[in-house]
Amino acid sequence: MSEFDAALSTFSQEAIELLTEMETCLLKLEDTPDDSETINSVFRAMHTIKGSSGLFGFNVIVAFTHEAETVLDCVRNGERKIDAVLISTLLGCKDHTINLLEFCFENEGVVELPAALQEAGNDLIEQLTGKAAAESLPSKVEEQSAEVETEGSEISADNWLISLDFKADALRNGMDPLSFLRYLKTLGDIEQILTHAPELPSGEAMDPESCYLHFRILFKSDADKAMIEDVFEFAADDCDIKILPPNSKIEHYLNLLNEQPDTQVERLGEMLIKTGAITAKDISKALQHQAGDSESVDVDIVAKPLGEILVEQQVVQKTVVEGALKKQENTRQKVAAEANYIRVDSSKLGDLIDLVGELVISGAAMNLMVERHGLPDVEEIATSMNVLVSDIRDTALKLRMVQIGETFTRFRRVVRDVSKELNKDIELTIKGGESELDKTVVEKINDPLTHLIRNSLDHGIETPEQRLLAGKPAQGHIILDAHHESGHIVIKISDDGAGLDSEKIIEKAIANGLIKSSDGMSQQEIFNLIFEAGLSTKQQASSLSGRGVGMDVVKRNIEALRGAVNIDSVYGQGTTITIHLPLTLAIIDGFMVETEKERYIIPLSMVEECVEMDAEECEIDSIQHYVNLRGEVMPYLRLGDYFHNRTKHNAVTGRESLVVVRFGQNKAGFVVDDLLGEHQTVIKPLGKVFQDLKGITGATVLGDGNVALILDVQGLIQQATKNKPLLTTTI
Repeated sequence: MSEFDAALSTFSQEAIELLTEMETCLLKLEDTPDDSETINSVFRAMHTIKGSSGLFGFNVIVAFTHEAETVLDCVRNGERKIDAVLISTLLGCKDHTINLLEFCFENEGVVELPAALQEAGNDLIEQLTGKAAAESLPSKVEEQSAEVETEGSEISADNWLISLDFKADALRNGMDPLSFLRYLKTLGDIEQILTHAPELPSGEAMDPESCYLHFRILFKSDADKAMIEDVFEFAADDCDIKILPPNSKIEHYLNLLNEQPDTQVERLGEMLIKTGAITAKDISKALQHQAGDSESVDVDIVAKPLGEILVEQQVVQKTVVEGALKKQENTRQKVAAEANYIRVDSSKLGDLIDLVGELVISGAAMNLMVERHGLPDVEEIATSMNVLVSDIRDTALKLRMVQIGETFTRFRRVVRDVSKELNKDIELTIKGGESELDKTVVEKINDPLTHLIRNSLDHGIETPEQRLLAGKPAQGHIILDAHHESGHIVIKISDDGAGLDSEKIIEKAIANGLIKSSDGMSQQEIFNLIFEAGLSTKQQASSLSGRGVGMDVVKRNIEALRGAVNIDSVYGQGTTITIHLPLTLAIIDGFMVETEKERYIIPLSMVEECVEMDAEECEIDSIQHYVNLRGEVMPYLRLGDYFHNRTKHNAVTGRESLVVVRFGQNKAGFVVDDLLGEHQTVIKPLGKVFQDLKGITGATVLGDGNVALILDVQGLIQQATKNKPLLTTTI
């Protein structure tokens, strides 16, 4: 990859991150429209993308982002209020900028946009500026650059304060104080001059050839500090010059400080010079003063900080110095934080996880060989190796763990757009965004979550009028929550909407032939019928939902991640959808059991306890397969009966082992022949031939080279409850 391609790739990643942050900030501004820091963040996103696009010659992006940047600058300066309409337009600008970036990356060197992209951009510009695109867009990027250079140069009615203290030899050296004042008038207007001579001696002590004049000048001008300072360039050795900017410039300097790149920590003086708040001469004088302090013979005197000296010398306001120091500290913290991170291709992490999995299998094989051949000298080394392998496994898995908060935050835009489309007022609350899980799981759960949230927006939350009639607040509320629980992550989507009507669900299910009657069905089983294909209780289909298409896919996608989804609802009060997901899809801690001389793996996080049971003493219903466990009636499943068609005559007699498992709110027992203990399990997907095998979710390779099947605990619990055989053939 060439240096240009590498730089382009970096720009692409940074631009997407900036636009994602821009969307988050715009949504935040709906609640806090006066948050200046958030407005500045939105402005910086457009400003940075515009500048970087210019470096790569993406002039179409430069031209478009300039319009958004100009409007945002007006918002920053209080010249334009930010409201829901402007936020919607700026969100559209964010989306259009992504489209422009994709076009430029794919068509490098092409300057003409497709008609659809051009028209979309023109519409957005017209919404932003109220003008047709032809009027507002600069015809040349050079013209626009000239405009940018002059932005912020205007000042308000307050003035520059110029202090001129001529030295005694100024006249002898040919200086004419009035000539400087005449030249100064060419740059602006002198509003007021205060002339005084504090060092003028009395009587004969006065030297007529000496200069005792001091001026205090209020000067109104559009010139910058460096230009005003140049007026007095030839008098620098014969005059003490101090130029203090007008107060109207303070906000401008602070904005320029915020816009400075925070990729490296710069010196205070360099930062202030870049903004134009001070000049190089100001820094030079301040450094000389600071050096004089440090060379003092009094060891108790410590040299003053540069910022303090600049304020004392009245060349810059204290507020500007404090802003620069704050920017410096923030940059220092960001650089220090970023130094701890490196960008790594996710495919490389996947390769690392695969290698760690093979290492786990090899470690298990080594342990087996040590045990089989009785090698006590090697046993200690093998134990140490197991600890290291376990640590490497945990560390490697953590590398792919990411916070789910970023995925959750994207749904703010979904809720905002869909609620406006449906004419509803809906607020989204996010909790537990810091919860971590495997990046692969995060990527695959995004689509199911999107579908569930859109269903809550359309089916769940009522219109404001309906809510008021029902005695509810006009604004609906959706809560998106995540937390860890027993080695899983639990995601809940809750709304305070209309809830599910179980009678309508039953009626629709019977009509569709899904059930014959609801006799014996629990409320949750009735609600879970929603996940059956083609079942919808909505009378009229919309562009969002209502045809019963998708909820079955949601369930199937979640179960493909070894997860589960359940619904709880109270009619008229709201609905909660709960999703249980494993933290990782690669390596898990398992519990190995054996039945009919076949070994199976149960995820250890789902195992509650192991009990030795006597079928005659504990079994209360041999037909329906329920057991009395310390007063608790619990369904159970004999793995030998279900997986191997074991019949009564060859069933195991005497005492058996019962493994009690829990998945979400459901609990059951698995009856096995033997317990083999914990086992580090590297999950291997099943081949196509076995993909539809019920009760099995994957496989793992054991240390002796044999294969153990990983149990689908959720599916088996359902089978234990319904008492239906899983297979008709022997595995």
